[in-house]
Amino acid sequence: MTGHKAGWHVTGRSVRGYSHIRAGLPNQDAIHWLPQCAEGLPIILAISDGHGSAENVRSDTGACLAVKAAEAAYGVLLKGQAEESRLSTIKRWANEGLPHEILRSWRDAVAKDVVARPFTGVELDQVEAKKGANARSQVVLDPVLAYGATLLTVLVTESFVIYTQIGDGDILTVSETGDVTRPLPRDERLFANETTSLCSRDAWRDFHIGFQVLCGSSPALILLSTDGYSTSFRDEESFLKVGTDILELIRSDGLDKVNASLEPWLAEASRLGSGDDITLGIVCNIDAIMMSTEDTPVVHP
Repeated sequence: MTGHKAGWHVTGRSVRGYSHIRAGLPNQDAIHWLPQCAEGLPIILAISDGHGSAENVRSDTGACLAVKAAEAAYGVLLKGQAEESRLSTIKRWANEGLPHEILRSWRDAVAKDVVARPFTGVELDQVEAKKGANARSQVVLDPVLAYGATLLTVLVTESFVIYTQIGDGDILTVSETGDVTRPLPRDERLFANETTSLCSRDAWRDFHIGFQVLCGSSPALILLSTDGYSTSFRDEESFLKVGTDILELIRSDGLDKVNASLEPWLAEASRLGSGDDITLGIVCNIDAIMMSTEDTPVVHP
């Protein structure tokens, strides 16, 4: 293998959707990770997809605030971990406290943004023109509606991994042998354009949380993507193969080359597929990737 030195690394890209380019709309996705140097543990990776409905007039900002809220919430967890090393306690806080901490941070950030940038007449007129006067009133009374977004996150430490998801999108794990699995159950409520959201009244109930203890083995790759990526493929099997393909490409060409190719890959997927914004985040365990495996045909995602 060429490229990066051993250890854990994080990378990713977000591209403006082909249909958004044609319509003059912004990229409503966001991605954020720590550490900023993109290597070493702990790693925090978060992606968010702002909703496209008329009342979500500031969803691009909502997505940006969401990924930063994830960072803040995991910061609280990691600070507590230094004081409490029992995995059972960390798991319980992740299940019970993490959704509330993310939502508190996100809603505080939304409230500050509304104060700093009050809704303009143009924004509210846009809501009313598309959804009616009632929708306009709802946004004024409950500003978080304007910032509606999904959120997918992962925290990787030396001893455990935490996965969180609210709304659509995909989290995949890939073993060193190329087996692709979903660490979280599919939410059967998500179909067509329906999705759960950070802006929902009881959003904390809609979080799915996964806790994985790392003892002896760990994923070679963890992939987070907004729904614009999976809907660009003809079926589930084709999409899941992305995990195996990226593993083999990193193994053969190195992470730097794959990283440089992400933007054109995702842009092409949007152009030929969903037309939506696409964001893909990748956490790589180079030690696991370097392990030998059976040859697998390489097909670009």
